[in-house]
Amino acid sequence: MRLAVFSDIHGNLHAFQAALADFEARGRADNIWFLGDYAAFGTRPADCVRIVREMIAAADADESTKGTIRYIRGNTDRYLVTGERPAQDPITEADKLARAIKGLQAIHDALMWGTSQLTFADYEFLMKLGTDCELYVPGFGNIVGYHGTPGDDEGRVLAPDADEEVASDALLIREGRLGIGGHIHVQMDRMLRNGWRAVNVGSVGLSYDQPGFAQYGYFTFENGGMTVELRSVPYDIEAAAADIRAVSYPESSVKFAEMRLRQTKMG
Repeated sequence: MRLAVFSDIHGNLHAFQAALADFEARGRADNIWFLGDYAAFGTRPADCVRIVREMIAAADADESTKGTIRYIRGNTDRYLVTGERPAQDPITEADKLARAIKGLQAIHDALMWGTSQLTFADYEFLMKLGTDCELYVPGFGNIVGYHGTPGDDEGRVLAPDADEEVASDALLIREGRLGIGGHIHVQMDRMLRNGWRAVNVGSVGLSYDQPGFAQYGYFTFENGGMTVELRSVPYDIEAAAADIRAVSYPESSVKFAEMRLRQTKMG
């Protein structure tokens, strides 16, 4: 059984198309997971959501592939739907307040613009997303997909440098042996001492460890074992950056978008 996992597309159509082309060249997969953050902060949010929705519809239209694509929510999908914003610590120094307000305004304007680009069908798709997904693989066991951590789309404890005990505890609320996530924009393959294997597929559209590369994961289950390829596919980052000014992106958010595209660890 083969499973392809994509996460954190973030409206970056150039990167998403590169990842999908690489995926198609591999001969596709038996199952596909999308782990959230489809649209926010990119220049083509509606296009990216449309592609995902079309892939789901095509799979569900055929009885032999119905239900083989599973898709869940990321934190920024929630922001687009509910109007929530990323939490931040209180500002403790007066000279940092103005800069913080400017940054918050850039995030707010980018999110508002992203929502305005969506059709109601796109918005409804994001609104109805669940938080986790699971799949039982005969001979291997249960695998769990999540955005940040199981039950928490902003959880960050399943990271390469996370404390062993804390990371292990994050997966104990689920049954299984393999956890697959996104959110941190960094690829990872880590064995935990509680027997879980935690894999992060990175980010399709806004990689932090490999800017200019569209990341995803390709898992193969065979004879009771599992192998994973953490794919990193180059795409035209300059074209993606130029797209920020080619669309009607809010002026207050242009520099914010450019920094994120070229690696800014803002989550």
